Amino acid sequence: MNKKMEKILQNRELNLVLLTAVLLIAISFRAPSFLALKNIERIINDTAILIMVASGQLLVILTGGIDLSVGSTIAFSGMAVSMLNQYNPEIPVVLLIFLGILIGTALGAFNGACVAFGKVPPVITTLGTMSIFRGFTFVLSKGQWVTAHEMTEAYMNIPKGKLLGIPNLTLWAVAVFAVMFYFIRYTRSGREIYAVGGNKTAAHFVGVSERKVNFMVFTVAGALCGLAGVMWTARYAAAVNETATGFELQTVAACVLGGVSLAGGAGTLTGVVMGALFLGIINNALPVVNLSPFFQMGIQGFVVLAAIVANVLMEQRNDRKLLAGRRR
Repeated sequence: MNKKMEKILQNRELNLVLLTAVLLIAISFRAPSFLALKNIERIINDTAILIMVASGQLLVILTGGIDLSVGSTIAFSGMAVSMLNQYNPEIPVVLLIFLGILIGTALGAFNGACVAFGKVPPVITTLGTMSIFRGFTFVLSKGQWVTAHEMTEAYMNIPKGKLLGIPNLTLWAVAVFAVMFYFIRYTRSGREIYAVGGNKTAAHFVGVSERKVNFMVFTVAGALCGLAGVMWTARYAAAVNETATGFELQTVAACVLGGVSLAGGAGTLTGVVMGALFLGIINNALPVVNLSPFFQMGIQGFVVLAAIVANVLMEQRNDRKLLAGRRR
């Protein structure tokens, strides 16, 4: 019985599900309407963009890296596509979505090239490009915004509306999840990502190219940020230079909460989605419990710190068990 209980406690995804359930029940005592289907639907929809971008952040973290430029990539991609829509309203929205993904892919590929071929540590590379891409956004827009009356209805309707009763933005997130889940779980490249993050030396000896993997994960992360840039500006009907400032913290938080190891090599996409939804519940619960939204960043930081501590303690415990088993 103790061993079964111990296995349950070591399952980070199950623990997060239980913690989320407890959080929902606690909030419902203060506001019973919080558990209404319409509100749950709104929380999931609000979290959709975070799920998309955190899916790309997961790939980077699995290799032992981190992408601090995701917010700036979202801002530049969203601004570029919004301006195209503003000055060329005849461009089909399908093409605009493709161009957004293409722009994000190019920015992500630049990060990947610096890390893979320039041998610059990911945190240094993306710390630099975070400012570079944000600066490009200001240069491109000349400090101006693209507002709702300058966008076409077709563009603003990309994430809006419903299909079979499900909001379009949620469907986009589901589509990203499905593609990424298959990629990580069932392709060779997905397994190589875990191999590089788990043990670079061993991966090299079995023929896995660390350069290729590093370039790939940053490129995919950039592509998802490009898609998120289009969805963000279309949903909020505004492209501003400060779009997604600090969003990188939320993506890392979703990953860490979902049990992804910052050392690389361990973590699941399902866990990341659960982590993102947990953050979404917290953010939507703040007004309900009469806490100022200004507490949001502080609460997220505290949650991330607690999750990192839990990860470290669990890894240390597993290491001690492994060492004890070898001595026997």
